[in-house]
Amino acid sequence: MKYPTLRYRNIHLDFHTSEHILGVGEKFNPENFASVLKNAYVDSITLFAKCHHGWSYYPSKIGAMHPHLVKPDLLGEMIKACAKLDIQTPIYLSVQWDERNARLHPEWRVMSATNHVSQASKSENSALNQLSDTWHTLCLNHLAYRSQVMEHAREVLEKYSPLGLFFDIIVPTDCVCPACIDSMNLAGRDPKNPSDRRANDLEVNEKFRIEMTTMLHKINPKLRIFYNSGHIAKLGKQAYSAYSHLEVESLPTGGWGYNHFPSSARYVEALGMDSLAHTGKFHSSWGEFGGFKSSVALEYECAQMVALGTKCMIGDQLHPSAEINEDTYKLITPAYKRIFELEPYLEGAKQKSEIAILSAEYYQGANNLERNNVSDDGAVSMLLELHKLFDVIDETMDFSIYRLIILPDDILMNENLISKINTFLENDGSILLSSNSAIDIKTNNFAFDMGLEYRDEKLGYNPIYAKKIKNQFCEKLPKSPFVVYCDAKKVFAKGAEVLLDLYPPYFNRSYKRFCSHMQTPDNPNAPSLGAGASIFKNIGYISFSIFSVYNAIGQPLYKYIIDEMIKRLMPNSVLECNLPSSGRVSLTRQEHKNRSILHLLYASPQVRGHNPINFGGEDHTQKMEMIEDIPTIGSINVILKMSKPPKEVYDVLSKEQIPYEFRNEKLYINISSLKCHKALAIID
Repeated sequence: MKYPTLRYRNIHLDFHTSEHILGVGEKFNPENFASVLKNAYVDSITLFAKCHHGWSYYPSKIGAMHPHLVKPDLLGEMIKACAKLDIQTPIYLSVQWDERNARLHPEWRVMSATNHVSQASKSENSALNQLSDTWHTLCLNHLAYRSQVMEHAREVLEKYSPLGLFFDIIVPTDCVCPACIDSMNLAGRDPKNPSDRRANDLEVNEKFRIEMTTMLHKINPKLRIFYNSGHIAKLGKQAYSAYSHLEVESLPTGGWGYNHFPSSARYVEALGMDSLAHTGKFHSSWGEFGGFKSSVALEYECAQMVALGTKCMIGDQLHPSAEINEDTYKLITPAYKRIFELEPYLEGAKQKSEIAILSAEYYQGANNLERNNVSDDGAVSMLLELHKLFDVIDETMDFSIYRLIILPDDILMNENLISKINTFLENDGSILLSSNSAIDIKTNNFAFDMGLEYRDEKLGYNPIYAKKIKNQFCEKLPKSPFVVYCDAKKVFAKGAEVLLDLYPPYFNRSYKRFCSHMQTPDNPNAPSLGAGASIFKNIGYISFSIFSVYNAIGQPLYKYIIDEMIKRLMPNSVLECNLPSSGRVSLTRQEHKNRSILHLLYASPQVRGHNPINFGGEDHTQKMEMIEDIPTIGSINVILKMSKPPKEVYDVLSKEQIPYEFRNEKLYINISSLKCHKALAIID
């Protein structure tokens, strides 16, 4: 089905408004509302039909209108005002967070196996967290509530004929309410087993999505539909059959961090679905009144979105008075002006990647409880910092379009995956594996001939020490042993070229014996414990969890190992550049325009704010990654592998011609300076 294409400059307008606030919507001015949006280059805005408090902002016969709504059809007035200025208006409905229904129908509430409510204070011990000042989640396994939500959506669709509907909060809840226990017992699942509870949650939510999409598409087959759970889980394209498109929620300052979005976006791009990305104008996270992010941070975030193939969405929270905040849209204007000017170079542009990270998250399936996978995130961080062109993929996708596939730390080999990788290797592809990601799940041995002898045991030390065999292996590594903060698989060379050997400390640290402040030093008289890193033909292997450990502590030495192994397994990469490690690079191709677009970005997020803050009794502690200012850097050298010289190279925004040299099938570009983002058009 061909759905209406998403626009590039979207706003998500939160409007979660308590019934204890009077005069809701009293300052709404339709002309000012729409003109402020238009002047900020906004071309689409998601408006609220029903919020987390459970109130509707139009005269609903299914839901309940906010008791103090001054304008009975606030939603309708917003839609009409935006339509006059060609601003699209998809509509929002909250699903599992509906505080009104949680009060009226406590039997619909999730009964968490751990008595935990999302966002509840850890010290709040009342039954079902009754005393928490936050949303109480409803379970979609209750037919009466599921039917009400579906009828509410039908009413909105028939009343306003929107291009799309956004359903918020469809999440696994670890529920053991009577309905969920019955369904688990019927399916032969054990309610005491967390994995079985997770599988039940996913099944309940998928049933809701399929029922909802089927019903809505009978009314309008081209309706855009998205179900939000706060993360695009790497579960394969079949998991998104009920969706028309994907929306990547990723607020860097809200605890997601600045590396979550690239990991998700590079997976979404590989899925091939139309997509947009959610950030927010908030200093912290969703729904913060009076919080403002720096304008340059929004510029950087939006530039990164389009560089990775998604459209842009910035979250805002409308004041209960419904008076639009003009300061917010002054912040947004520079970012969306940039995107407006870039759009001709974004339409139909596809990522050009030569490396794929096979997602470990994909193999967790029903056991995945988080939006972050430590081995995936470590691999993504490394490749971002090394300025590699890569995608994040799953087992169902095409391997043949890549030169190198990385399997980080935790991917046990099944029969189908072994077959796909063998075919890939036979066609001159290379693979880089680490820790468990070489082990056949059936034989508990290496799935491939890697020139190594595998023993099914760990070294027995934590930490361990690594030392390069030859001085010429990776000049950035020290000659002396360096610490690796984990144990490793016990493997020995049997034909493979060993690049790193592993060595023990004198002893493991314990109360019985310890040395100095942290770990025990390496024992220089001890023999090698086995191979730490090796290459055999077109297979590289690292015997410890290098990606997970990098994600945990960020030791650059581990990244240098990966860089060196990539160079050996995949020589003559398509792109080289001397951006700082905080810089980001991507290459896209507009085939219909016979041009490639090189995106270069630079910002250096800082972690600020470490202490809990108190919101009415609830403690919130999160890592605050911030961008307040972005310096100009230069000069930047880029080398691109090309078969023939380009006709021209120019800066997309300024149209300035960029000098270049072409020799030996390589394009050499020097950019004198870079501030935040630069897009270069390279014309065939």
